[in-house]
Amino acid sequence: MRRIDDGQQWMTFDKPLARRIDPPTSHAAAATVRTLSGEHHAAILNALAIGPAGASGIAARCGLLPHQIGKRIHELAKSGQIVTTGRTVVSSSGRGEREWARK
Repeated sequence: MRRIDDGQQWMTFDKPLARRIDPPTSHAAAATVRTLSGEHHAAILNALAIGPAGASGIAARCGLLPHQIGKRIHELAKSGQIVTTGRTVVSSSGRGEREWARK
């Protein structure tokens, strides 16, 4: 079990971030998750302090890429810090995406 401190509260990961058989590059990337995820969580929460948005809108507000938002947004939802609004907004690619807000 891995615990990640994002500056707000602890996030818990039940699965290892790299398997024993993974190459060294995967283990090196897994070692950086603690720092990066905390920074990303804080950036997402700060972006949502402005108001609700989809992943593309959050990315535009905080300078992260939409796929980076997607990796962290569900951790924040699982921890109860953000919720979906029930609305769909248009993404930067023109597709629908869920809108998120701080709880």
